[in-house]
Amino acid sequence: MKQKKKVTFLDIAQKTGYSKTTISRYFNQPDSLTVETQDIIAKALEELDYHENKLARVLANGKTEIIGILVPDLHMHYYAELLSSILDTTENHNYKFMIFPEKESIASEQELLNELMAYNVEGLLVISRTIPSSSLANLPIPVVTIEREDQYVNSVNTDNYLGGLLATQALIDCGCETVFHINNPLKKNNPGYGRIRGYEKVVKDNAINHKEFIIKTNDSYSKLIPVMENIVKQIEIDYANIKKGIFVSNDTYANVLINVLIRKYGTLPDDWKIVGFDDSPISSEAIIPFSTIRQHISEISQAAIDLLVEQMEERKKRRPNIDETLHHITIPVSLIKRETTK
Repeated sequence: MKQKKKVTFLDIAQKTGYSKTTISRYFNQPDSLTVETQDIIAKALEELDYHENKLARVLANGKTEIIGILVPDLHMHYYAELLSSILDTTENHNYKFMIFPEKESIASEQELLNELMAYNVEGLLVISRTIPSSSLANLPIPVVTIEREDQYVNSVNTDNYLGGLLATQALIDCGCETVFHINNPLKKNNPGYGRIRGYEKVVKDNAINHKEFIIKTNDSYSKLIPVMENIVKQIEIDYANIKKGIFVSNDTYANVLINVLIRKYGTLPDDWKIVGFDDSPISSEAIIPFSTIRQHISEISQAAIDLLVEQMEERKKRRPNIDETLHHITIPVSLIKRETTK
């Protein structure tokens, strides 16, 4: 079969009557051309069946059309679901993603940022927990964080405080006499701390007995099991024969807690009521589907990408109007009731 001739800028120029310089501006600085000129060139490209050489374009203008994503350990079901949702947004824009895993220390995170910038990514989406926003703000590219400390950068977060209110109240409404909360050690400037604040507000307003378990693990399933077994043991010793409500900070932890109880009793005891947080697939697919706070993950991912791409596109304009105002978007949550709060 005869190989099809590659369409060049000269071919496009001859087709449209414009110079090769104008054609080059269409690809590299489209904002410098009138809408009418852009439409004429776009129509010619379609008629010529033009297929862009992306590598040549990157070499010409330095724009990779790549968004970097800095992610934590995907052992947590929420992060895996969020990343999948982010990747699904490629249908709505022309950017591709490069994923960078979280490192253990600040020093290695800085090395990772240097590596990331070496790939000339045009924007950065941060789900990772380690790098402070003050460091991210110094990068020469737009940055948006999700559920991370965000004092100096744009962000999209869940309404964690409302989630804490709804989860705790649901347990009290079940007739629980003592309400517990299981969470990681969090700084108060972390958006996730809102879950603790919501929990503390409800137990205080209802003057109900309560206790918090702040656990620190590497999030691996094998390490979580003994931690949850110890929590169950403590609760059973100190709070026997009363109805217990446990608000767990994420669905991964909630699932491990339920598994520990089922292994011990063969089922979930009637005096244990549990609410997780995320509404990741594990909450509905568990042996006993459990109640949880739904984070609207598709809305979170789309809002984050829209905010990031808007800034990236603005910087490509001939006379960009850079918005220095920080935008912190909060996505509402909702309570999903399942078998563990009947």
